[in-house]
Amino acid sequence: MAFPRRQWPLHAVLLLVWFASSFGVVFFARDLQQVFAGWPVAFWFAAQGSLLVFIAIVVIFARASNQRDPVDPEFDQIAFRQRTRKYHWRFALVVAGILALLLVLAFAERMGMHKAWIAGIFLSCTLVLYSVIGVYGRTSEASEYYVAGRRIPGLYNGMATAADWMSAASFISLAGGLYLQGFSGYGGQPGGLAYIMGWTGGFCLVSLLVAPYLRRLNLYTVPDYFAKRYGGRWPRMIAAMAAVVVSFTYVVAQIYGVGLITSRITGVHFEIGILLGLGGVLVCSFLGGMRAVTWTQAVQYWVMILAFLIPVSWLAYKQVGNPLAPIAYGQQLQKIATLEQDLVDSPLERQVITEYAKRADQLEKKLQNVEQSLRQERQEIRNKLNAMGSKADDDAANQLRHDLAALPRDASVARERWSNQASDYRERSKPLGGLARHQLPFEGDPDGSAEQQSIFDSSRLNFLALMFCLMVGTAGLPHLLTRYYTTPTVAETRRSVAWSLVFIALLYVSAPALAVLVKYEVMAHLVGQQFDALPAWMAQWSRDPSLLSYSDVNGDGILQFAELKIGPDLVMLASPEISGLPYVVSVLVAAGGLAAALSTADGLLLTIGNALAHDVYFKGDSSKAQAMRRVMWSKFALLVVALIAAYVAAQRPAGILYLVAASFSLAGAAFVPAMVLGIFWRRATRVGAIGGMLTGLAVTIYYMLINQAGVRQHLGLDGSGLWMGIQPVSAGVFGFMAGLLVTVVLSLVSTPEASD
Repeated sequence: MAFPRRQWPLHAVLLLVWFASSFGVVFFARDLQQVFAGWPVAFWFAAQGSLLVFIAIVVIFARASNQRDPVDPEFDQIAFRQRTRKYHWRFALVVAGILALLLVLAFAERMGMHKAWIAGIFLSCTLVLYSVIGVYGRTSEASEYYVAGRRIPGLYNGMATAADWMSAASFISLAGGLYLQGFSGYGGQPGGLAYIMGWTGGFCLVSLLVAPYLRRLNLYTVPDYFAKRYGGRWPRMIAAMAAVVVSFTYVVAQIYGVGLITSRITGVHFEIGILLGLGGVLVCSFLGGMRAVTWTQAVQYWVMILAFLIPVSWLAYKQVGNPLAPIAYGQQLQKIATLEQDLVDSPLERQVITEYAKRADQLEKKLQNVEQSLRQERQEIRNKLNAMGSKADDDAANQLRHDLAALPRDASVARERWSNQASDYRERSKPLGGLARHQLPFEGDPDGSAEQQSIFDSSRLNFLALMFCLMVGTAGLPHLLTRYYTTPTVAETRRSVAWSLVFIALLYVSAPALAVLVKYEVMAHLVGQQFDALPAWMAQWSRDPSLLSYSDVNGDGILQFAELKIGPDLVMLASPEISGLPYVVSVLVAAGGLAAALSTADGLLLTIGNALAHDVYFKGDSSKAQAMRRVMWSKFALLVVALIAAYVAAQRPAGILYLVAASFSLAGAAFVPAMVLGIFWRRATRVGAIGGMLTGLAVTIYYMLINQAGVRQHLGLDGSGLWMGIQPVSAGVFGFMAGLLVTVVLSLVSTPEASD
């Protein structure tokens, strides 16, 4: 394998800038609270400034490297430009068609068309469009199926990558996560702007350390790299199985999002919604592989970005008179800070959190003897029913029967339910319902008591750890790296990474804006209203308590902030109703969320199918007949895995954001140490790569599992299993470090002949 020519000065400078603008700014964020042009400096830099720096890094690297590299004499620049111009015209027509359809449906809505027809027409049209592209792009040729013939321009590969990247977590859950978590997370859970910085800063690593060097090798899959660099069977096999584990964890979250959106719009059951959406995934990835998926994702990007920018722009215009939300929402941050303090000082809010504390105390008392408490509660309800006698048919008796039926069936179910309820009540008994101050970096106080200092240090460390996992995981995700195999040249790959980040930035600078604007809308206009005067959208969305729930806890008939619980998936999906926009925009948002989930699911299922068929079963045989058989088996494996993932998603194993973040930890720990060392260090050996990948993956999985409450309870483990207080979502920190150490040590002690 040919090693890249070294550009150590350029790499070193750009990596130093990357580190300073991410980890350096975050570490000192509590000291950067000065307000400049209406913005708290730390918040602005974490939400927007760092992203602009990351874009500059990948653009500078692409320009400098492309100017240095010689032009490929076999690459036909004239034909490439002519083909690209054709793509411009086609995509202009597609986007114009989508906008025209929106305008027609908006007019039809004003004329009185039923909402069900509007939703059905728009969603059907988008799904038919994706299906037509999938059928048109069908292929059985290996190079077309795996890498789209390596002729995708960097601009359009950037669109496809952005759609592939901005999954259901980015589109559906990110703004809601920022609404709940503010700058850095709450309740011991890291988050907030760590997702913005981590998911964008990782593209600097992709550009500087990975993508161009993999593209130079003319590969089909990421496991292909490990086979070519290290030789032998086991590096490819381990990489293939790791790709399956990482991608399966990720795809479950996407199919969960598909079910959530489809069931919400069509009214069918969640499980049926999953199957309906899965059909849209399979049409593209099953028939045409990367060729069909690429062009479908490029179209899906425009559906997604329109669906996100229209509501947030309208809400910004409504609140501050400026539709450019990323520029305008800074002034709302200051208003939110004032409203937060008013809520903390409010006697009515204190009544609510006191009641939550009382409920938590009662449940914790029950948990001291679960069997006796359950038996006692069941007997009390029966005694009340018996005491009612002849009145046992009235509403009060029916309610008692309902309460009796709703009791846990046994002690183990009661223990789990009461523990979860007690934890929820205890969290909501804190000021602001347990939420952190929105613009404040990290919980605790660096100048406070020893306990407050410890909380602050733990919050900052967890933020840094999560951001590190997301960045390193980005550089190791197989479905992302495979996208950069589709460009015609290495130079175009570098441009494609830059375009990817630019397209992603359009949504990522808007997500914090939407979170702030919605929080202001809630605090300023919903809180304090009479319950019977609340807007209609709240009653509609509260049908699913995981999305929205509210109740009159203190009995005053007025909604308090602590009485309202919003799920992270609600903020984006309900943004049109919150903004007062026409129903057609709600349908557009649903179509955007569906496009986000479908586009990422396409890429992930394709990666899993290719890993199983191309890397595990056929082990990269190169004959034409074998290549066609690999494509056939890839399609079969894709179908089987899709059905398994749909079943797992139907069990609702965890939140979308958590599942996605966990997959990044797995990818960073399993792939990145052996991959990057293999590119830049000649001494890396096969033994080192095998040991490093297995160690990284094992440590990460172990740390995630051992810190699950159910696992600890089953094993009889007491206390916390956390290392250095780092939450299990950031387990990749330990897996990456362990994998890096093992790869280096084993490479040094094994013979160089073990490496090709």
